[in-house]
Amino acid sequence: MKRTIIQTADGSSSLLVEDWGETYHSRHGAIQEAQHVFIQNGLSLFEGQSVSVLEIGFGTGLNAFITLLEAEKNKQQIDYVGVEAYPILKEEADKLNYVSQLDANQFVGEFEKLHSSEWSIKTVVSEHFSLTKRQQYFNEITDKNQFDLIYFDAFGFQYQPELWTVAIFEKMFHALKPEGVLVTYACRGPIKRAMQEVGFTTQKLKGPPGKREMLRAFKGNLLK
Repeated sequence: MKRTIIQTADGSSSLLVEDWGETYHSRHGAIQEAQHVFIQNGLSLFEGQSVSVLEIGFGTGLNAFITLLEAEKNKQQIDYVGVEAYPILKEEADKLNYVSQLDANQFVGEFEKLHSSEWSIKTVVSEHFSLTKRQQYFNEITDKNQFDLIYFDAFGFQYQPELWTVAIFEKMFHALKPEGVLVTYACRGPIKRAMQEVGFTTQKLKGPPGKREMLRAFKGNLLK
């Protein structure tokens, strides 16, 4: 897949997959989307707790980096696993402007470490954040009761519908601990129904800038 760096509406960069016309993040703002979907409506539910996070679609490392910044700010221990079938190149990562856009120059080394760390090996990136990157397809995930929170950030349904199926969400359901939570930017009817079919309780929430709604899913019936 040929990719080019683009700038989104909030000034932060993303990658464009040229053959699809699909971007790794919302064109309305990569950082705004990540903070709204994954931090405000996901990580914030676990305030004051140690958290294990599974990211489906490690991509540019933006979600991981923002989560690292939250971990350091709140002194919250986070064990992060990022799954990615097609890692971006070092020269692509070097052109991303997340450090400057997030005013996080003191963490430039940590951002670089997110991309330079070895695959399949747990790496301590900062005092409160550890990372394990796994290069695998989503249908190869076999974790059971391992994660408190899933960031589901796959490419859009219209481009890769096979990533938003009952079979994939069944794997997500099993990967979560009994009171685990999954958050995603998407909110299509077929996606919600696939989640519900495997046992998730779904909740529609206000979406990030440029998107009306998003989904949050709970393993079980208790909404937080």
